[in-house]
Amino acid sequence: MNENESPVNNTEEAQPDPHARALRTLASAMFRYALWPSVAAVVLGVVTFGILHGTAGALGALVGGSIACASSLLTLWLMRKTAGAGAHIAMAASLGGFVGKMLVLLLVMTALRDVAALHRLSLAITMIVVVVVAAGAEALAFRRTKLPTIIPAGER
Repeated sequence: MNENESPVNNTEEAQPDPHARALRTLASAMFRYALWPSVAAVVLGVVTFGILHGTAGALGALVGGSIACASSLLTLWLMRKTAGAGAHIAMAASLGGFVGKMLVLLLVMTALRDVAALHRLSLAITMIVVVVVAAGAEALAFRRTKLPTIIPAGER
């Protein structure tokens, strides 16, 4: 360092945004809480509908459960990616992601309803169960994660 340069003590850049840190922590907790129950719901759906409706039931449940798991993971990814953009952008992205996810699931269910290799009811029920299980696990993660829900402006 030469004499014209002086060390800059910029505490704003040194400390990460508490909102982003809290949102990333929450997204990680939601992922941990939702992963295994969602996978278990898919496996249960595949086994149950495989027994009840044969191969078409098992395939329908596998496709429906896989799509629902992927959409839940996409929402958590969206939370992590928008965490640093500010609280209002992250919340808008989360809400928009949820609405978009529901629309995509509806479109997929509509597109796959006449595929002969898939049992339609097995696909739909497994998809709904996995979405509800993932949403419940994410809500449980929010409740159990020790995060302040209001971060005072002085901590920025």
